[in-house]
Amino acid sequence: MSFTATAMMLLAAALVKAQESSPPPTAAPQENPGTAAAKPAKKKSSHAYDVLIRGTVFNEKALSFPGVEVRIRVAGEKKYRWETHTNSRGEFAVRVPPGADYEMLAHVRGFADQKHTVSAKNGEDEETVVFLMQPVAGGKR
Repeated sequence: MSFTATAMMLLAAALVKAQESSPPPTAAPQENPGTAAAKPAKKKSSHAYDVLIRGTVFNEKALSFPGVEVRIRVAGEKKYRWETHTNSRGEFAVRVPPGADYEMLAHVRGFADQKHTVSAKNGEDEETVVFLMQPVAGGKR
């Protein structure tokens, strides 16, 4: 008998022995429809009601602009609370709490800063923004 055949026979014997020694699976108990109310409700995500602000940043040639810094703050505040950078496709997405207006700033060296205001008071769960960056005269690229 070859080594491969012997190894396969030993493996088959081990599998049969493992199946015999393991306890049989038990059936899950059936639930009454009345007991379903006694279970606690599944927790929702803490971001379940947030507003998603997504957008795209383009350069002066209307091409996607990766690596642009996007900062967001509540309108009227000094401190920016959220910050992200555009991905390789010039896109970004940030979740913010509903019920406020938000100021957005797109910044990259050699280009003029672009600002947008987004309202998260209207009950929508998603807002879309597009930035078109303009080069600064004499700025480095």
